[in-house]
Amino acid sequence: MSSETPTDAETACFEAGIKFGSLYHQFAGTPVSPESAPSLATAMAESIENQPHCREVTVDVRTDELEAALAESTADYTELTGRFLEVEIVVDYEGCTVVTRMEMEDGYPLMRLESVRE
Repeated sequence: MSSETPTDAETACFEAGIKFGSLYHQFAGTPVSPESAPSLATAMAESIENQPHCREVTVDVRTDELEAALAESTADYTELTGRFLEVEIVVDYEGCTVVTRMEMEDGYPLMRLESVRE
């Protein structure tokens, strides 16, 4: 086991991963409709922004996908999954800024590291 201290960039990336894990697993399964999507997106962003080192969170609910899912259902709402979300999280740790995104790629809500600025 190495005794090296993580770099600020590594710690910032770790923090970003924690934020995505919290966001996704805290809200997955939440009932959502086209009418409630904007307030849910705001609640998600504001909730995650409370966490340490989080500078900015942007959550967009893909209402086109949401409406398409509801067109195949008799219900007025569905449960939130990654396919309905586009998210950007910016973390700042000790002057290192990490930008991360989640968006659909090949039918999967992929979370990725966009940039690291020291």
